[in-house]
Amino acid sequence: MDSWAILGIAWALAMDAFAVATAIAAGLADNLTSRHTFRLSWHFGLFQSMMTLIGWFGGAGLAALMGGIDKWLAFGLLSILGLRMIRQSRHPESQQRSYDPTRGWSLVGLSLATSMDALAVGISLGLIGVTIWLPAGVIGLVAMVLTYMGTRIGKKAGQHLGQWAEGLGGVVLLIIGCRILIRHLTG
Repeated sequence: MDSWAILGIAWALAMDAFAVATAIAAGLADNLTSRHTFRLSWHFGLFQSMMTLIGWFGGAGLAALMGGIDKWLAFGLLSILGLRMIRQSRHPESQQRSYDPTRGWSLVGLSLATSMDALAVGISLGLIGVTIWLPAGVIGLVAMVLTYMGTRIGKKAGQHLGQWAEGLGGVVLLIIGCRILIRHLTG
């Protein structure tokens, strides 16, 4: 597999991570720190890379085990966080100041949701006999870089959108979740 093909795959896989990072950063806006950015970038990149490896090593057996629930899982996780962001933007008095989507189970859920396609790519690469280490590394690195870029763009957008930013970020997460599910149902 040539370098351009690997970069193209990595770029395509990282688009969901980019969009989710942008939405989260817009919601956090003025409260977004370098720690938030690092956590999102690191985890999204790590999960993209690891899911590619898991797919390659696990192959068809893993796909059969998942039984098509991976897209439903991604949809559910993104929808829950999106709805939570929308609710918090509409009712600031109910907002938990301690809630941080870049920590704990929220971060794990987002990382899984944005890396489900990497699992399928790993399986595909294994089936065609591609050596996995370079593609998995590039996929993780590109996801990290695009997630970082998403947080920067989201922070700027969030500062300009003010109180609407978190609600808009929640809507974006819902749209991404629905898009994943629709692709699964129609593909």
